[in-house]
Amino acid sequence: MDALDRLAEPGLDLLDRVDALLAAGAPEGHRLWPLLRRMQVLPGAAVREFLDLHPAPLAGAGHAVRRLVGGYDDTCALLADPVAWSGPAATAYDEARTALLRHLDEGAESLVGRLESTAGYADALADWVEGSRVALARALAEALRSAEAVTVHAATRPGADVGRSGALAAAEIATRVLGVLGVAYDGAETLLRQWAPSLAETTWRDRATTAPHYGGTTRIGH
Repeated sequence: MDALDRLAEPGLDLLDRVDALLAAGAPEGHRLWPLLRRMQVLPGAAVREFLDLHPAPLAGAGHAVRRLVGGYDDTCALLADPVAWSGPAATAYDEARTALLRHLDEGAESLVGRLESTAGYADALADWVEGSRVALARALAEALRSAEAVTVHAATRPGADVGRSGALAAAEIATRVLGVLGVAYDGAETLLRQWAPSLAETTWRDRATTAPHYGGTTRIGH
């Protein structure tokens, strides 16, 4: 359990009150409006969705992917053993073996390269989630102890007159929370752009390897 989990109950109670006040509309011209148009969600609902994101499953996925590399290493070790025979068939086998070794583990576009990139992307996402949860927890802590929180609680008591002060306080809290989430989502989009080239599907890079001619031609690689 991290700081965000510990603040979830009181934080969501406050944000539910904020959402209720904002349902009638934010103050005209408030800086919250661009965030609402962009995020298309009120802060309470947004935080509820974000609470389900945890770094541990992503970090675990990265570790699991890296464990697969060992199997590829074993296969490459077997393929690297020299053959004790010669002739056209041995030459064709050696060409195919070399091409397969390249495809399995040579450079970022090989299968091992893609596995390592996938694991790195999972690690980067785990770091993003962890950092975003810390930032969101900090924003919630500040909101809970703010003067605006007192105003929001007073404005949402049964029979209370919301007034402009309640709507303005709700808008201020919503701006802080949605601002942090907006930065978090920008970070996720940046990660995707940075890692996308390394996560693209790998293809067979040696299509010219040809087996010896025995009355017909067999191509190794498609």
